[in-house]
Amino acid sequence: MNMAAPPARSVCAVPLIAGVTLACIAATSSAVADDLPARKPGLWEIRLIDTATKAAGMTMQQCTDAATDKDLTANLSPMAKQTCSKNDVRKTAAGYMSDAVCTVNGMSMTSHSDITGDFDSAYTMTVVSKMSGAPAGVPRETTMMVEAKWLGACKPDQKPGNIVMPGGFRINITDMQKLKGLLPK
Repeated sequence: MNMAAPPARSVCAVPLIAGVTLACIAATSSAVADDLPARKPGLWEIRLIDTATKAAGMTMQQCTDAATDKDLTANLSPMAKQTCSKNDVRKTAAGYMSDAVCTVNGMSMTSHSDITGDFDSAYTMTVVSKMSGAPAGVPRETTMMVEAKWLGACKPDQKPGNIVMPGGFRINITDMQKLKGLLPK
């Protein structure tokens, strides 16, 4: 993957922002589980991009089928309910819109998300977030873009639910249930 180096202040912020953005995605996933179309089964590439710096913060691949997408929503829904005090989702002419207020590790994030795409070949989520309580050096306002693209069938060594993170770290969403205990109380 060819990616430009982000400015020095963003090096530590990208993983933090990515984590908070993933919490927002979890909130959106759980809130619209019945309304969003199911993703096409197969291998999806999901990229997080900081639109201010144009730096790709994280690219992951997820092998999915209908059952694992449902499991992902079921596993993230309790986490989203614990971290988000507000999550309003509405269908729009172009796709979906979400407004959320979430708190993770003492940081409060207010976000607005627009989701467009067909869920068969590609979809995009733009998340505008305002944070408070973040450590020094972390931007108080960010715009992240989540670009998801269907790549085709899962690779022979993958099974539905496998997520391959940067550096080759792998997790399966069935293991995510175990992570709920790590959430701050």
